Amino acid sequence: MKRDSRFDVLFEPVAIGPVTSKNRFYQVPHCTGMGWQRPNMLAEMRSMKAEGGWGVVNTEYCSIHPSSDDVPYPYASLWDQSDIRAHHMMTKKLHKHNALAGVELWYGGANASSQYTREIPIDVNSRPNAGGLPYQSRKMDKQDFRNLRQWFKDAALRAKEAEFDIVYAYATHHYLLHNFQLSDTNDRNDEYGGSVKNRSRLLCEIIEVLKDAVGDKMAVAVRFSPDDNKLINNKPVTDEGREFFELVAELPDLWDLTSSNWDIELGTSRFVNEGANEPYIDYIKKMTSKPVVSVGRFTSPDSMVSQINRGILDMIGAARPSIADPFLPKKIEEGRFEDIRECIGCNICYAGDQSGTPIRCTQNPTMGEEWRRDWHPENLPSKKSDKSFLIIGAGPAGLEAAHALGKRGYKVMLSEQRNKLGGRVTLESSLPSLNEWVRVRDYRQQQFLKLPNVEVYLNSKLSAEDVLLSEADHIVIATGAHWRNDGFGRSNLLGINNLNTLNNIFTPDDIMMGNHPKGEVVVFDDDYYYMGPVIAEMLQKAGCKVTFITTSNMVCSFGSYTSEQPSAQKNLIKLGVKLIFSQNINFYDGKNLEMSCMYTGQKSNLKTDSLVTITARLPIDMLYYQVKDLMDAGKANSIKSIYCIGDANAPAPIASAVYAGRKYALEIDEDLKVNYSLRRDTNLV
Repeated sequence: MKRDSRFDVLFEPVAIGPVTSKNRFYQVPHCTGMGWQRPNMLAEMRSMKAEGGWGVVNTEYCSIHPSSDDVPYPYASLWDQSDIRAHHMMTKKLHKHNALAGVELWYGGANASSQYTREIPIDVNSRPNAGGLPYQSRKMDKQDFRNLRQWFKDAALRAKEAEFDIVYAYATHHYLLHNFQLSDTNDRNDEYGGSVKNRSRLLCEIIEVLKDAVGDKMAVAVRFSPDDNKLINNKPVTDEGREFFELVAELPDLWDLTSSNWDIELGTSRFVNEGANEPYIDYIKKMTSKPVVSVGRFTSPDSMVSQINRGILDMIGAARPSIADPFLPKKIEEGRFEDIRECIGCNICYAGDQSGTPIRCTQNPTMGEEWRRDWHPENLPSKKSDKSFLIIGAGPAGLEAAHALGKRGYKVMLSEQRNKLGGRVTLESSLPSLNEWVRVRDYRQQQFLKLPNVEVYLNSKLSAEDVLLSEADHIVIATGAHWRNDGFGRSNLLGINNLNTLNNIFTPDDIMMGNHPKGEVVVFDDDYYYMGPVIAEMLQKAGCKVTFITTSNMVCSFGSYTSEQPSAQKNLIKLGVKLIFSQNINFYDGKNLEMSCMYTGQKSNLKTDSLVTITARLPIDMLYYQVKDLMDAGKANSIKSIYCIGDANAPAPIASAVYAGRKYALEIDEDLKVNYSLRRDTNLV
């Protein structure tokens, strides 16, 4: 299909110093959970972005020296020849698709505790590690400044040898260079502290070092926050940032801009809308002739064009949208908007980095599996037979299995007992601030319109006998899970006595189906993710007086991995929800509730009109075992295989269910299964 002329501006080349990007699509540096430990996985994942049409593809943060070590968080590095070889493997792949390769040179300062290398980090002063680790940095002296400049120079020369096209100075997110910028953190009284001019000195020196090192072969970019890390009346303050920027505006070849507030740049869709960075950076293009890029979780081509035409940005920065759909630029160029997998803003991608594991994505189940499993987000292998499939359950696992099998060319029957597709995705997206999650359903439902070999049957609840009558060769049970009402969970492995006999006990399923409690309500969260705070918010806004009790010591503790924990807790505090931490529930008789401290066992009591339990989910797997029993009894000889996938097999986040659907669709053929022992990535020196 011919490209819509409205979007021509997105495909104009952009000069970045001595190099030129073929278009305005710019994959900014983003974490991968791979780093220097998994170079093959990293190279293949970045290569997929280049194949998908991104003009510039960058690494994650890349350490320039062993004293900037962030283990257990995976990061890239440019310390030695082994790093050069690993990065060169990636840059070659990017250049094959005419994409520019960028590397973000990083020195962490106090925010990198260097527990792996056991080197002492240097910083603007001796300050505690922001992550709460019991380490401090050493205040830089004159020799340290000379060393730092040399480290940046050496890393830039290694980047040049690895054939990068763009080299960064990472000067935001409260790492070393950012700490010198901010008056709130820079308390020095020498030539690097005090006035704005003095506080800009180190960044100016580093830019000059990089320019000298790479000459006219590579561009120099700076990742920078032009705000003062303060809000007045919910609007960013930019007074110092503006004064600082005036001194450095023309020094690099490109500005990669973001808010100082990590919760804005990386905010989930629950709390942050598309384009949220704009108020923090919108004045910069008026002050520099150099190209400006910034993120905003842009998934709408119209929003992208607006950023360019209004003079906010020169290039469209993306991390999460490029993860959800590495082929986003190519699909816009070809007018295939219905094929775009829009990011849902759940941040499960970031959870990989924070847990030290390879990146994954709810929308794109192939993310992180490009090398390890040889998966491609767009190209699936053709079917190996004329066998047919019956998939029972059209939640995220069933939808993706049908989608992938359909694209392979197999005949698929997808049966759903409800009158809508989507399963838990449809239900959860009806909750406050989770509406963008419905994109998981909508993308796959849209794809079915192009797949006549996939037949969808709604309002179709099947029995074991119905399954036999379908005459399908392969049966897939993807019937999901339901929330338990007996209190069973990580803190109550035998449940809570008699809880499920009461008529004022509610679960998330009840809430999502419109059955809501009234009056005083306790929300008991033993799940630790988004469901508890979302339901507490919903009921409080509906007029209930909510008390939030959790066995954890914070709201949404898993949200620490997805960068939403602070926002979730702040939101409930602002709404007036009473928060009670580190307490378990011993019993509830319908009116009186007894709690006990998770540490001391000390008991306490409160009265409540109803209780919402968010503890654990129970797989809906009865049909799987019924059909399997028939097969074992020799009464279902026409069925070649039966599998249980997604939440019906093992409840987990939506991303795991989507992944399970893709994995089944590809590995149903024996020759496509992967032996993990043969695809374990390592960094060989």
